[in-house]
Amino acid sequence: MHFHEKPNMYVTHVELKVSDLQRSLDYYQKIIGFQILQQTAQQAILTADGKTALLTLVQPETVEDKIGSTTGLYHFALLLPTRRDLAHILLHFHQNNVPLGAADHAVSEALYLQDPDGNGIEVYTDRAEDEWTWQDNQVYMVTEPLNAPAIVQEAEGHWTGLPAGTVMGHIHLSVSNLAEAEEFYTTGLGFDVVSRFGTQALFISTGRYHHHIGLNTWQSKNAPHLKPNQVGLKTFSLRLDNEQQAATIQSNLQALGAPVIKIEGGFQTEDPSGNVVLLKF
Repeated sequence: MHFHEKPNMYVTHVELKVSDLQRSLDYYQKIIGFQILQQTAQQAILTADGKTALLTLVQPETVEDKIGSTTGLYHFALLLPTRRDLAHILLHFHQNNVPLGAADHAVSEALYLQDPDGNGIEVYTDRAEDEWTWQDNQVYMVTEPLNAPAIVQEAEGHWTGLPAGTVMGHIHLSVSNLAEAEEFYTTGLGFDVVSRFGTQALFISTGRYHHHIGLNTWQSKNAPHLKPNQVGLKTFSLRLDNEQQAATIQSNLQALGAPVIKIEGGFQTEDPSGNVVLLKF
């Protein structure tokens, strides 16, 4: 879990637009296992530990479905503390007939699903850091079948919701132009490229994590931006380490022509595909 601590820059929070707040709350509580931290008529802030906000759901006044390909969220990823936690939620999904995808990525073991609005969700656990393979500063990642029976054997007890140690492990974004996205996130924000999948996807991180952010054009090459009232990603937040880092990033972003807007606790910017990024201490 040290990859999700300072001085690393990592995703702390994701904000999603949904079409029916109550329907989404039912799903995120009963199926994913979140607790409600705060709620209003149009918004709910969700937590795993009862105090830390991980996901916010917002229902715009005039909400629109997403039609066709756009930029925005590919998936957000919840990192569970242990493989046993993954076993518990896998059994829970099975018992509730939840449609799932699954994969072994060598660095991690992952489950994939979608919320009622089609927002992508990954739930995963990492393999031990010393089991990852690096070559020329690139981490080896694959997509192979998940050994679900071996995971289920780890179960002990039963599912009781998301464990308190759950964090926002990473976010994966659909972008319209991969080269522009790479420049923004590496030159602008200071991430390192740690894996490339041809000319269509790349993975970036700080502190030699396998990825804090994924970027791809698989379904979004040259696609339009997600509209303000369409369901999908509203914002995601990154943790800043110190004032000097913040000043450097702001300067780099301004040199790229990216917006820099002051907000409480930090500043806001927007990537070339219209994804809004909040950088906070």
